[in-house]
Amino acid sequence: MARLKTHDEALRLRLINRAAATVFDRGTAALSLRQLAADVKTSTTAVYSLFGNKAGLLASLYEQAARLFVVRLAAVRPTDDPANDVIRLGLAYREYALANPHLYAILFSESPARFEPAPEGQRQMLEMYQPLVDAVRRGQQAGQFTTQLEAEVVAFACWATAHGLVSLELSGNGPPSLSIADSYERMLCAAVAGWRAAEEAEEAEEAGDGSRS
Repeated sequence: MARLKTHDEALRLRLINRAAATVFDRGTAALSLRQLAADVKTSTTAVYSLFGNKAGLLASLYEQAARLFVVRLAAVRPTDDPANDVIRLGLAYREYALANPHLYAILFSESPARFEPAPEGQRQMLEMYQPLVDAVRRGQQAGQFTTQLEAEVVAFACWATAHGLVSLELSGNGPPSLSIADSYERMLCAAVAGWRAAEEAEEAEEAGDGSRS
């Protein structure tokens, strides 16, 4: 009779989810493998069998968070309006963060110096960023975005806007007079509009200088 496999994928995911919640609440320093095992009603042997040690658990946690983020952003399919695609990616970014604040914290709030993400997790983080770069590059080709800067620079600026707003919302540190939840999409649109208008503004300024010479 075959032995039951107790150290399976379902247990691994339960441990990751519980560990993520602990890190979100109290940071990586508060993560105890013994307490984690007790919380999930398993043994420390199971934890070591699945992850090796605490560093292995944290690397797996990072990889899981990145993988789910990649899946969420990949669901935003490209359209013939790249500028709007950038906004849609920003909306998906916020949706993931609000639905998975503990995983979002693993990716962005906890210092990577506390642990070494596995190569797979690092690769997935690069994949997470790529749809945004692709959307901006398509927007440049379509004349929607300035070409005075590389697509990676414009994409990073748009990412920084979304990340800043989402992080402020999650931490509750937004201005008291402003609801980020109600204004998030409008602020994203304003940021994208700035990059769309940049090239036109440069051309207008150049034309003005030429008329004065």
